[in-house]
Amino acid sequence: MEKDIDRIAKNSDTDIVIRIDDFGGKRGVTIREFVKGERYSGFTKAGTRIPADKFKIFKAAINSIDEKDLEGQPEPSQAASSSGFARKPVEKERIDSIDEQEF
Repeated sequence: MEKDIDRIAKNSDTDIVIRIDDFGGKRGVTIREFVKGERYSGFTKAGTRIPADKFKIFKAAINSIDEKDLEGQPEPSQAASSSGFARKPVEKERIDSIDEQEF
């Protein structure tokens, strides 16, 4: 079962497609880029899939975004990448449970 929910224009050649689908026998929400070009038209590898059992978590996270935070100029520490999207700093996790003698 595939059900397109929405298409959002990213630019003149690319849409972001949100759909409900089955992959490997499991239902979920897929968000992928769809390109329209002379050489190729179709889905790209860019995107993500949210399994149905994780959708409530995803939905709560999206709904927690305050639209006011999306307005205005980005903070200097959130410089936009070459794709135009701001990158979030990744926190490094300490691994305390590794016994160095095992190596």
